[in-house]
Amino acid sequence: MTRPARVKGLHHLTLVTRDMDEMVRFFNEVLGILLVKIDHNFDRPEQKHYFFGDGEGQPGTLVTFFEILDLPENILGPGGMHHVAFWVQDEDALRAQIKHLDGMGIGHSEIIDRIYFKSLYFRGPEDLLIEFATEGPGFPEEESL
Repeated sequence: MTRPARVKGLHHLTLVTRDMDEMVRFFNEVLGILLVKIDHNFDRPEQKHYFFGDGEGQPGTLVTFFEILDLPENILGPGGMHHVAFWVQDEDALRAQIKHLDGMGIGHSEIIDRIYFKSLYFRGPEDLLIEFATEGPGFPEEESL
């Protein structure tokens, strides 16, 4: 029997939006993630493909978007997405983001202890749910499924 390829982690995440200008502003100003490249969609060359990330295109740092003006309203269901979680170093980073969000007048959750990590939630354009999640402490090795 053949085995599937070993997955090393996420390479990138591609989302769709109705308003690319607003998404660029949000990623740059609110998340501090820069637009690093605009290319074309290789499956639809007439459509632009927007890349946000670390500036070097490193796998695991990229979030990309297609702008589709006639998207239906957000519907959570099979094949849909609930939220996007970004990895931050620690609780100090969460507190810094709270201060940043407060300064921009953007509502957010309190810091939530998820036992394995801590989280902060807030909404972006088109009701996109964003999570900032800390690095640790992680899942204990001895804990069973």
